[in-house]
Amino acid sequence: MNELFIFYIIISFLTLFSVAKLSYKYNFLDNPTKRKTHLKPTPHTGGIAIAMIYIFSIYLLDNTSNLLNIILSIGFLISIIGFIDDISEMSPGSKLALQCIPIFYLMVFETLVLNDIGNYGILSIELGAFKIPFTLVCVLFLVNSFNYFDGLDGSLSASVISIIGILYFLTSDLNIHLYLATLLIPIIIFIFFNFSYLKLPKMFLGDSGSLCLGFIFSFLLIYLANKNIAHPILLAWSVVIFVYEFLSINLIRLKNKKDPFKAGKDHLHHVLFQKTKSLFLTNSYIALINIILFIIGYLSFTLINPLTSLIIFVLIFFIFLILRNQYSKNSKIW
Repeated sequence: MNELFIFYIIISFLTLFSVAKLSYKYNFLDNPTKRKTHLKPTPHTGGIAIAMIYIFSIYLLDNTSNLLNIILSIGFLISIIGFIDDISEMSPGSKLALQCIPIFYLMVFETLVLNDIGNYGILSIELGAFKIPFTLVCVLFLVNSFNYFDGLDGSLSASVISIIGILYFLTSDLNIHLYLATLLIPIIIFIFFNFSYLKLPKMFLGDSGSLCLGFIFSFLLIYLANKNIAHPILLAWSVVIFVYEFLSINLIRLKNKKDPFKAGKDHLHHVLFQKTKSLFLTNSYIALINIILFIIGYLSFTLINPLTSLIIFVLIFFIFLILRNQYSKNSKIW
């Protein structure tokens, strides 16, 4: 297995390198604009490369769960949707409609749906006939919240690494650990390209990457919940920063009569970067916030009970919303 992982690392590097070089050659580039921080045309194909690597991992590493492999396979299709959006800038409606196709496939044909959202002692929330629409909304929500975090170099990658660390902590299943390692390796290697370390060709994740990663982790959480590997509220805490930020930013935009679908610099990573002027600190803070909030949720779950953890999840969101709204009033972020 060690030899296979070494080979997987090599393949991951070569795939990212090749895709970067081909992207420069065939002009699959993200060109600078007034709202973008990069100065040179840069490939937006990092996500396609990572999705290709995940497909290769199915055959190389042979994860024992066929369902988890199917998630990776269908994740490649959603990366194609993101790639099309990168090169043609689809309307929000078209983008969401296309996302629904692979999501529906996993829900209907692979029965990857949320049947309930957890037992809280005096309260057990079964979804019944509402499970398909509820799952659809949750997946679309999380997929696009990942897309929101891909605005600065390393911002989404660092946040995803924090999720992988949390999920690794939550389960002792060796197959899940292997799966998480499979997801992690290309992301770490991608960071070297994203920051052009060692003079590697620079590249971005693009929508192909953010949508693909959001899709994979959405259904991985559903899989873990359905297999009773982790309680749903703990899984929600693992992606807490994505949930809080996506909800708060859209509520604030609606309150301020701004278009929720329009790109802007009011995202958390932009806010923190304005303060720190450092990509490293910005990305570290976001990952650290996610981990600290998870620790709060985990301790309230284990030391008190799941219902308390759920209540705290909601209460901290309102605190987060108030702080984000206050900052938007005092800053020129529009």
